[in-house]
Amino acid sequence: MQTLDRLKMLVERNGGFVNAHAHFDRAYTTQTSDFESDHVNAHLFEKWELVNKFKSQASEERYYNHISEAIYNQIKMGVTAGLSFIDCDPISEDRALKAALRAKKDWQDKFHLKIACQTLQGVLKPEASAWFQTNAHHFDIIGGLPKKDAGREEEHIDALMEMAKKNNQRVHVHVDQLNCVTEKETELLARKTMEHGMENRVTAIHSISLAAHPKSYREEVYKMSLDAGLSFVTCPTAWIDHRRTETLSVTHNAITPIDEMVPRGIPVAIGSDNICDVYKPFSNGDMMIELRFLLEATHFYDIDKLVEIATTNGRQIIGLN
Repeated sequence: MQTLDRLKMLVERNGGFVNAHAHFDRAYTTQTSDFESDHVNAHLFEKWELVNKFKSQASEERYYNHISEAIYNQIKMGVTAGLSFIDCDPISEDRALKAALRAKKDWQDKFHLKIACQTLQGVLKPEASAWFQTNAHHFDIIGGLPKKDAGREEEHIDALMEMAKKNNQRVHVHVDQLNCVTEKETELLARKTMEHGMENRVTAIHSISLAAHPKSYREEVYKMSLDAGLSFVTCPTAWIDHRRTETLSVTHNAITPIDEMVPRGIPVAIGSDNICDVYKPFSNGDMMIELRFLLEATHFYDIDKLVEIATTNGRQIIGLN
């Protein structure tokens, strides 16, 4: 049996893939105009705004159809559970949330869906905060994106933690996405986790900029992560093609350094991130492709640990265990 076939078989035997980070409410929304306008090549910050047109026009039913199509295709590809961030803000209002709650119920016999609030408008500006405060309890997990409250990142994380403590929820936060040495959001998240007494209940999503820092700094963050019980979700194809920069730093690729994390006992799971939308127009959410990218990019070939990353760790991190 070929090694990849064996890996896939072991994943199936261990309950199937878990997609620990995705955005099902925007899945399969890529349009020809996204290529004609070159929106697909826009910077991440620009794409955060480009999705507003879709969000403002999408009805609850359209959101439901996108989420259901994503779940259907995940099942076909051997994925049995997943966590989707769902937009809930002044633009999408609660239409995507209502659709996600319907889909979660309708697919519960075939797929374990957990949902997290996508705070793409931040959580501190008055209108965005109102939507966050009013609807956060409907979600399984509190989601965050500190850069959407730029200059007030610590306050952003504080707001997430306070809400999670109030509702007894886990927290998943997008951090260190720009693949550069100036980012230190993972360190901030670990520190805030301990400050709020949220050990073992917080997950860092992406954390790719860790690889841009010197090893001495990475070791400090790994120790802090262990102390905080911080877990991680890596989304390999979301960043393997990250734009080149002229920043001079440690030679690295745009992948979470799981080859250093896992041997230290730091829990890591895997996600697809976006599926066939303006962020990742060719990504179909195939978790075997994600796992293959991860192991090749990091030269991490421990099959038993890879199976844990693809299955057990994901279930733990999204709150199924």
